[in-house]
Amino acid sequence: MHQQIGIPSLTETAGATAIALDFETASPSRGSICSIGLAWIRDGQVSHVAHRLIRPHDMQFAPGYIAIHGIYPYHVEHEPEFPAIWDELLPHLEATPLLLAHNAPFDIGVLREALTHYGQPWPSLNYLCTVKIARAAWPQLENHKLNTVAAHIGFALRHHAADSDAAACASIAIRATAESEAPSMTDALPRWSIRPGRLEPGYHESCSTLSDRASQRSRARLPRWLRQI
Repeated sequence: MHQQIGIPSLTETAGATAIALDFETASPSRGSICSIGLAWIRDGQVSHVAHRLIRPHDMQFAPGYIAIHGIYPYHVEHEPEFPAIWDELLPHLEATPLLLAHNAPFDIGVLREALTHYGQPWPSLNYLCTVKIARAAWPQLENHKLNTVAAHIGFALRHHAADSDAAACASIAIRATAESEAPSMTDALPRWSIRPGRLEPGYHESCSTLSDRASQRSRARLPRWLRQI
């Protein structure tokens, strides 16, 4: 379950149109990354998958989190901390136009927290949340958790193994795009009424749907004291 799979070279992933990302954390602290999974999309399929274990900066593991992903301190005590992995990953994010995550507020929040903790500059990238894509593509599902959507598309998920979660995220985006009959994922966004999120130095905008944006506008019109309720 914790097999390491190296990050491929830029030459190997040339032409990729998106990278799906999944983090596992050691504790409720969002910066406590202990595992990262990555999956590259090229020519409408998952072309490469990577998985790296990461040593959290404080090595504080919460028992409930270990129960979820099965990663113990001894698995990561000799692994590099986040900046070493970031040095490998950043060139891929710069070369690929889109980042994907299932429940992106969590994974983007983890990334922002880790970058801030280690004093790393934020990258400039667009990202999509595949929870929102799945809700638009398959509104009939009971819920849009990763395991539910993976089962719907026939993906054999090893849940909370970061490489499998990332590959499932990528596969959800691929299947939803194919079923939309749009030429590409970007072309499908208006059909799903989804706007990509944006991350860049000093700025963050969430991935949003039409209803998200309408709700934000309505809330912005409320008096400040009502917004805090």
